[in-house]
Amino acid sequence: MPATSMQLLKGSPYSPYTRKMTALLRFRHIPYRLLLTEAEELKALPKSKVGLLPTFYFKTEAGRMDAVVDSTPIIRRFEKSHTERSVLPDNPALAFLDYLLEDFADEWLTKAMFHYRWHYQPDIERASKTLPQCRSLAPASDADLLKWEKEFADRQISRLYVVGSNNVTTPVIEDSYKRYLTAFNTHLKQHMFLFGARPSAADFAAYGQLTQLAGFDPTPTALTEKIAPRVFAWVEVMDDLSGMTVREDAWIKTHQIPDSLLDIFRELGRGYVPVMLANAKALINADKEVKTEIQGKLWTQSPFPYQGKCLQWIREKYEHLDDGDRKVVTDILAETGCLPLVE
Repeated sequence: MPATSMQLLKGSPYSPYTRKMTALLRFRHIPYRLLLTEAEELKALPKSKVGLLPTFYFKTEAGRMDAVVDSTPIIRRFEKSHTERSVLPDNPALAFLDYLLEDFADEWLTKAMFHYRWHYQPDIERASKTLPQCRSLAPASDADLLKWEKEFADRQISRLYVVGSNNVTTPVIEDSYKRYLTAFNTHLKQHMFLFGARPSAADFAAYGQLTQLAGFDPTPTALTEKIAPRVFAWVEVMDDLSGMTVREDAWIKTHQIPDSLLDIFRELGRGYVPVMLANAKALINADKEVKTEIQGKLWTQSPFPYQGKCLQWIREKYEHLDDGDRKVVTDILAETGCLPLVE
């Protein structure tokens, strides 16, 4: 296939969102070319408004290239341009639940990923030595690598506050990750994926974060292998589902939502929901600090404007459901402690 007809994106193997999208592209049989973050070819391409990974390059009607970020809307963009092997459930209620679990992975599970990577010394050492070497295919001297290692670690550690990782929130983040692993591991005893026998957008979002939590950073990798061996193996399987045969009837039914999936939503209700609500309140009040309580422990972080937008989008999708689908969703959210998210 000519390179010009392949989807072009910039990313890194140690970016969970890059891994989320490259695995999704493989599953959906969408040919792509991945450019590392300092590839020479990028000099001729436009810059995105926000420097996030992955950055996708789409050709406009005028023939120019447009740099686009944010994996969630990009997935929906591909749903319109590629109809086969969809990752969105056709049932609107399931589609909403999938959207919510995708946001949970992108906005909450990522807190564990960033926390473990830059909180513990063995993880800091591995990441700071490895990640700077994945910026391009050009060789680098030992002196350059040593310089990059310190610069990279200092910059990332200084940004821990963005995701809410600090001495106060450490037990909250780690307890939540352990509970999530336990719930997901139980779910995988009976189900291949979150919503049945085919992967959804939420699966790829979880996979993206878990590529690092269960496959690179030493502290959470050892923890995942010990607590959740099924999850540990699932991450490897999710990496390339290009050969999977997809059945149209493989989604679970809304009247047969398994208890194991409800337990995953209960974990959303414990941490993700109160933090999203407290963050929104802080943004409205122009507070300088987000404060709430999770499982009897204090949570505090700086307000995060993007997550305020995420909450708004969730509520908009909820309001767009018809009465029947909204009742299905409402019952599940009420049972799992997630209903305040849309009230």
